Amino acid sequence: MIRKNAVLITVLFAFAVTIVSISAVFWEFFKSNKQHHIEQIFTKHTTIIQIFRQHQQGFVSFVALEANLAIYNFVIEKDDKVEHIIKTSKLLKSKEIKNIDTSLRFTNGDIYSQSTATNLEIKMLQHDKNIYFLVMTPFLSALILDTELKPYTYWPLAYVYLTVIFVIFLSFVLILQRLKPLIRLRKKIALYGNGNMNISFKTSGYDEIALISNELEATKENINKILESRTLFLRNIMHELKTPIAKGTIATQMLDSQKQIDRFSSIFGRLESLVNEFALIEEVTSINNKKEFKEYRLIDIVDSAIDMAMVDIKSVTIDVDAKIKIHANYRLYVTAIKNMIDNGIKYSSDAHVKILVKNGELSFESAGECISHPLSYYIEPFTKENPSKNSFGLGLYLVDSILKAHNQVLAHEYENGVNRFIFA
Repeated sequence: MIRKNAVLITVLFAFAVTIVSISAVFWEFFKSNKQHHIEQIFTKHTTIIQIFRQHQQGFVSFVALEANLAIYNFVIEKDDKVEHIIKTSKLLKSKEIKNIDTSLRFTNGDIYSQSTATNLEIKMLQHDKNIYFLVMTPFLSALILDTELKPYTYWPLAYVYLTVIFVIFLSFVLILQRLKPLIRLRKKIALYGNGNMNISFKTSGYDEIALISNELEATKENINKILESRTLFLRNIMHELKTPIAKGTIATQMLDSQKQIDRFSSIFGRLESLVNEFALIEEVTSINNKKEFKEYRLIDIVDSAIDMAMVDIKSVTIDVDAKIKIHANYRLYVTAIKNMIDNGIKYSSDAHVKILVKNGELSFESAGECISHPLSYYIEPFTKENPSKNSFGLGLYLVDSILKAHNQVLAHEYENGVNRFIFA
């Protein structure tokens, strides 16, 4: 599933990474911007401290303190809500300041200066949509409302963030729209590979996918023409071969010598067998669909193969559970098993073959020497183990072709003097 949608998954991954990255960047920018805003408005505390120092030193009265604060749009809260505001407010920033007051003293006719250190703490608070400064000294505490300031708002930044996300999402949707023709093209190619030779790849447009689709359409037309020519050629040549073979078989019976009759009958019989095998190979290699593939009992296919091989029943031992079923083309699979029976009896030392199911796989066991070449040598057309044997070398090649049409492979094992061919 992942491999089939690798491009789509890559696009989704890139989209997710982009969203996460941009979100992380905007989050950090939001925190930094908010902190910068707090630092910027907290600078007003210096003005408040200077006004309070003048009040502490007795230079101005409380009325004058309020008047001086009002100049800078500061209002001292006096009602009962002060305590509630302090408890429920959000602390934005606080700072402790050490205030040193110096005054002149007269003692015994001498004049000297005396410095008094007092601690002052100021906090910037946010309550609802207001900004407050809480000033605390050993002698006075006051909650001051800054009527000019408003809390930091994230909406401008949020608008920018949502706009960027929308642009990315829109780009992602457009990319998916561009990938849709590619997904449809993949499905059409799969249908063509499954035998639908009439599928059309042609499409309108001038982008890369449209160009590929139109090139595939042209390639499909060429392949179909080649396949039609090949099929027509093979059918014609096999038809033309069967006519002289039939005539030769009839003419053989007119010979005077029985030895010659037997010889020519054997030759024409082998030629007819070869033509039939060619026809079967052509059918297997050009199979276009799986309509003829149905579920059958394996034991029924094996019995039919034995009947087709026309061998002595004593030459074959069957050990196949009657409950085992396979999904196959009946005629082709019977032919494959029939060829394995012929091959097993022909090349075994005791003219006997055993058919069994081992580890869920159909096996053919026959006693004899191990084959002298790798199995890949024998599944090539026109190869055989012993040239003196009555064989055209197409048996295993045909078996391998039939198994490939059934998504299976032919395997070989040799153990304790037994050759074992397996439909895996």
